[in-house]
Amino acid sequence: MKQLILIFTIFLTIQSKAQFTVRIIVNSVATKENDDIYIAGNFNNWNPKDENYKLKPFGGSRKSVVLRGMAAGTYAFKFTRGGFDKVETTADGRDIADRVLEVNDDLTQEFTIPGWKDEYPEKPKRYTASPQVRIIDTAFKIPQLNRTRRIWVYLPKGYATSAKTYPVIYMQDGQNLFNEQTAFMGEWGVDECLDTLQQQLQKECIVVGIDNGGEKRMTEYNPFDHPQYGKGEGKAYAEFLAKTLKPYIDSKYRTLKSTPNNYVIGSSMGGLISLYAVLQYPDVFGGAGVFSPSLWISKEIYSLAENFNTNSMPAFYFYTGSKEGASSVTDMQKMSELLQKKQRYIIRSVINPLGQHNETYWRQEFRDFYRWMMNNLKM
Repeated sequence: MKQLILIFTIFLTIQSKAQFTVRIIVNSVATKENDDIYIAGNFNNWNPKDENYKLKPFGGSRKSVVLRGMAAGTYAFKFTRGGFDKVETTADGRDIADRVLEVNDDLTQEFTIPGWKDEYPEKPKRYTASPQVRIIDTAFKIPQLNRTRRIWVYLPKGYATSAKTYPVIYMQDGQNLFNEQTAFMGEWGVDECLDTLQQQLQKECIVVGIDNGGEKRMTEYNPFDHPQYGKGEGKAYAEFLAKTLKPYIDSKYRTLKSTPNNYVIGSSMGGLISLYAVLQYPDVFGGAGVFSPSLWISKEIYSLAENFNTNSMPAFYFYTGSKEGASSVTDMQKMSELLQKKQRYIIRSVINPLGQHNETYWRQEFRDFYRWMMNNLKM
């Protein structure tokens, strides 16, 4: 019996480390069949025009791409023609759910593409930001990167009529936080969520949203150089948050300036840079909301976390979904465990068994994060 258990354990170990080859074939495309087609998924950080994931001719009118070295797991993806404004749709122009691959062996999958988003007139998006949201500046200077950026701020309903001071949350991907009109992948609904929660909890905060840099997002949110995506600018961006933006916000609004009352939050690459900001500036930011972090792109951050040491007591809220990618859960658990060894740090790790890598799930999780954060604050 022991021998059977040992054999089974060895089999599982080999299986978990195995790498597989996946061939994706597009048999037919309803229109624009001569255009280049790419796949964007959680295996390439949803890059819609990644030349490494471009389909090639595959006999007749078919096209295909081969993904090699895929670990066992669940992968989500969509077809694009080089941008999410040209992503696949149903035949009548409606959005489709992510396509899913369950990889546990070599695999060939065939697909058809019934339509493209840019072939259907876009319905005007609604302006959904609440009256508590305003734009501080459309071109706020980032001296560390010699760029400018739109900055949003959410103020609690009672801000104008009180003399209270408030904790502050600094959030990445500002386009997606408050307003459906500017959201490129769906809105978090942070303002509506806080309008309700703050009334229930009687605990309020200010939220500062920083737009991402568009095509610079991959480098600005990456602290380290990457052979495919280029020179990491995350160190300069984190310095902007800590040494330029936070002092400005503290000078203009009634904030609680102490470290424990200032958090950084983001998802995907934004989750990575939010984690990094606390590791670099633990005396400025007291905690991070690290949603679905792209840890796969910056393995160096594990070493940074392992050597991280501070006299403060930072708090980390880790979240990911089981359906985000083969290593999403294990990567997050590895990071969480590294920081947990410090003992004095506050750690919470959440794994959603149904969670996918998109704003719908991050929006759902933000409510629980806010309750947790407010319980940790020293107001």
